[in-house]
Amino acid sequence: MPRLKDFIELHFVIFLWGFTAILGKLISIPAVELVSLRTLITALALGVIIYRRKAPLWINRTVALKLMAVGFVIAAHWILFFAAARVASVSICLVGLATCSLWTAFLEPLFNKGKIKPHEIFLALLVIMGLYIIFQHETSFDSVLGISMAIGAALLGSIFTIINANLVKKMPSTTITMYEMAGACLGTVLFFPVYTSFLAEGGSLNFGLTTMDWVYLLVLALACTVYAYTASVRLMQRISAYTMNLTVNLEPVYGIILAWFIFNEAEQMSSGFYVGASVILLSVFIYPVLETLDKRRKKRLQQAFPDGVLPRKD
Repeated sequence: MPRLKDFIELHFVIFLWGFTAILGKLISIPAVELVSLRTLITALALGVIIYRRKAPLWINRTVALKLMAVGFVIAAHWILFFAAARVASVSICLVGLATCSLWTAFLEPLFNKGKIKPHEIFLALLVIMGLYIIFQHETSFDSVLGISMAIGAALLGSIFTIINANLVKKMPSTTITMYEMAGACLGTVLFFPVYTSFLAEGGSLNFGLTTMDWVYLLVLALACTVYAYTASVRLMQRISAYTMNLTVNLEPVYGIILAWFIFNEAEQMSSGFYVGASVILLSVFIYPVLETLDKRRKKRLQQAFPDGVLPRKD
């Protein structure tokens, strides 16, 4: 049975997740270098936690390589995520990322050989309408590039979320995450030659962190990643999946409110952006409601017709 302090901690965890884009913009080094350091610190911290808990650390080599390959996807996801916040704004980045749950709704049936549900098609059309409204009003190159990057990050995020949902049934989640973070760090390092040749400013890496950069980076890696992740897993033991999913949808809302206070982004956003963003966030919020109603309908049908044969309409 969840307690009041469990719900308070859950909202604090989601607040931290909404704060990640803010920190990514506050840290002065570019997105690629930032991801390499974030994943390195996170992998090392999780390794220490696993060792202290005496949980399984060394796993089958083939499985480890698969987990590290998933880490490559995570690295690309975070690079696009932080780059979107830099190129455009935190608000635009978070609105694009809010499409993650709907990407998952379409991709999960493909991974697990299921069927796409009618209400998921409706919600996808709602998201497309919201994006259309935003693109009608936010026509600058930076805004279009930023939200495109964020949507790409959401697509990659949905892919590794689906993969992890299957992996977590087979081994401890902290072990999975440690290997994936190690893989994400390795993937980012392997990307360095391409990055410095074609994308990096001045053709070189920039690890020139200030004192405040280190503070923000440690908060990002330890508080927003290690603590928030392990706390969310622990809370799942007492809070229902429906409540978790519904509450997690507040992440972009918290992030946009924080961006408004910290960066005064309201001056940069048009009224059309907020209309389009509201449409997208509406679709994200009503998804778990429609999903629950669909499950209840199927359960009633199963109880009424246990043999699976529906009556004919003559």
